[in-house]
Amino acid sequence: MEAAKKMELGVGYTLTFTREFEAPRELVFRAWTDPIHLAKWWGPEGFTNPVCEFEARPGGRINIDMTAPDSTVYPMSGEVLEIEPPARLVFTSTAFQGADGPPGLKAVNTVTFVEAGDRTTVSLQARVVRAVPEVMDALAGMEAGWTQSLERLAETVDAIYSE
Repeated sequence: MEAAKKMELGVGYTLTFTREFEAPRELVFRAWTDPIHLAKWWGPEGFTNPVCEFEARPGGRINIDMTAPDSTVYPMSGEVLEIEPPARLVFTSTAFQGADGPPGLKAVNTVTFVEAGDRTTVSLQARVVRAVPEVMDALAGMEAGWTQSLERLAETVDAIYSE
């Protein structure tokens, strides 16, 4: 990766996604905040989440162990900053925790849920607020990771809605 690209990917790097789901927003919101549902879709394709904790309240803790297909575990944690069911969710996500210091990567994620009939539009903004040089390769994969996660979310929402 070129040095210029690494600089672009640092603090302030922001991704924005918009996705429409054929389901009521209460259901889509629940898929984001219920750890049983969250574990089914969080992370890139092929990843599992054997540990998935999400406290759906301001100040609530988030702990997810994403396990790659090669069995490598990528722990992620965070905190719920704001929650306005079923319209808005703001949380931090942190990864690459140092043994004696702050995480190498931290993002603030803002998710809004807008209902129109029986469809819901989800807008997600992920803004990097901390990124050490050692995490630039992971940061470069953030767009693909969120894209695949949102695809998996669509599958989860479809499964819940058809129950």
